[in-house]
Amino acid sequence: MTIKEAQEAVDRWIKEYGVRYFSELTNMAVLTEEVGELARVMARKYGDQSFKPGEKDNLGEEMADILWVLLCLANQTGVDLTEELQKSIEKKTQRDSLRHIQNKKLMA
Repeated sequence: MTIKEAQEAVDRWIKEYGVRYFSELTNMAVLTEEVGELARVMARKYGDQSFKPGEKDNLGEEMADILWVLLCLANQTGVDLTEELQKSIEKKTQRDSLRHIQNKKLMA
């Protein structure tokens, strides 16, 4: 599935099952909540914390939840994420083409 297809799939789902998009501000709050849920799993899986009883290692699920809300925000604000991601890659390539390669902290 391409990013464009993902944006279209989310839009179809919202129109068929979701009644309507939540407001942009609500979706921003939901995105923040989902990022927090991902952070919790990361802290338990890769950090110093352990999973509490009943918690599960659902890293992929949490990432997908973030992507879902981000796609909703893109749809409702008219952002083409494919185009924006391409621009972001180009920007980072121009800005950082030597920066990381020359970073002694990244050399093993």
